Amino acid sequence: MDIKKIGIIGAGQMGNGIAHVMALAGYDVVLNDINQQSLDAALSAIHKNLARQASKGKIPEGDVTATLDRISTTLVLADIGATDLVIEAATERETVKQAIFEDLQPHLLPHTILTSNTSSISITRLASRTDRPERFMGFHFMNPVPVMQLVELIRGIATDEETFASCQAVVERLGKTAASAEDFPAFIVNRILMPMINEAVYTLYEGVGSVKSIDESMKLGANHPMGPLELADFIGLDTCLAIMNVLHEGLADTKYRPCPLLTKYVEAGWLGRKTQRGFYDYRGETPVPTR
Repeated sequence: MDIKKIGIIGAGQMGNGIAHVMALAGYDVVLNDINQQSLDAALSAIHKNLARQASKGKIPEGDVTATLDRISTTLVLADIGATDLVIEAATERETVKQAIFEDLQPHLLPHTILTSNTSSISITRLASRTDRPERFMGFHFMNPVPVMQLVELIRGIATDEETFASCQAVVERLGKTAASAEDFPAFIVNRILMPMINEAVYTLYEGVGSVKSIDESMKLGANHPMGPLELADFIGLDTCLAIMNVLHEGLADTKYRPCPLLTKYVEAGWLGRKTQRGFYDYRGETPVPTR
């Protein structure tokens, strides 16, 4: 199917990043969120990130304005229906995603493909709540979207080949690389990454090392570009906890039990960079470990 217009639901960090790369690749984009402040912040972030790319010579200066001109915003979910491809990028809560797809369903074109940017939730289960499970799949971008090369494509049990091929063609047009993953909890990247982060939190919880020593050990000893606790703050501790809960419940294995300290931070509202406190305190000029 020839995809020309893309609807994106959720204007947060992932949603605005997806809108950025889609519009830069020449697609017309409709970006939806539940409040205008989020949409305004998203457009500001996209403009800033495009300008940074242009200043570094990664894109021509003229692409900044042209890309922004391809993005329209709306507070009305129904407006997303008249697109060829929908990418849901709302919060990582299954009930929220299910409600979005159910509300959107009456407004869809017959050929519209539905996808979710979920990092862990069952694609088959989400698809079953729609009228087109054969045209539904997982479309999981990595964060930050304009920088990261990988996109996980996840088929549900009913996803047809045409839908998969259409989404794969979009990834190719973006200049990114697609990895095909089976519909198991957390797919490939987060099935491996999140238990590592959770183990780092256990290492902190049990007093094996401090935040600084854990992160420095993994950066200098394993050549990771970011320490696991720094990365958790970047991802969002609420997202990390949600994914660990999906793994724990979906695979019924105690090795995926979320660390109690991770739960405590989330309950405190210390979610990482987006709330200015997590395993680091970001309120000053330099991040300071909180433990």
